[in-house]
Amino acid sequence: MRVVVAGVCVSGKTTLVKSLRDLGIDAYNVAQEHSVIKKLWNHKQPDILVVLDAQMKTIRQRRVVPWDEDRLAVQRKRLSDAYAHADLYIQTDELSKDEVVQNVIEHIRRNSHAENYC
Repeated sequence: MRVVVAGVCVSGKTTLVKSLRDLGIDAYNVAQEHSVIKKLWNHKQPDILVVLDAQMKTIRQRRVVPWDEDRLAVQRKRLSDAYAHADLYIQTDELSKDEVVQNVIEHIRRNSHAENYC
């Protein structure tokens, strides 16, 4: 079971991937938001594509960033193919990192026979 995680900067991709790996899940962070290659996310051949999102207000609460809404819009545009093909989309603004992980685990349980992963 390979999980690929894409999303805007500071949406929680790195944290989610680390948590999934700690659980024994083959997970990868794809920096699609920085690439003009529309299907960069697909290079890892995911079984599940998870896309994370966050609003600018939340991003600024999590980290000091030198960019604004315009840059966030560019990132979302670069992620458009990932959004269109996502198996699971998670808006992370109101969720703890554990809740994001739990959403992914529940998705895996509902949509696969990977009981040994969860």
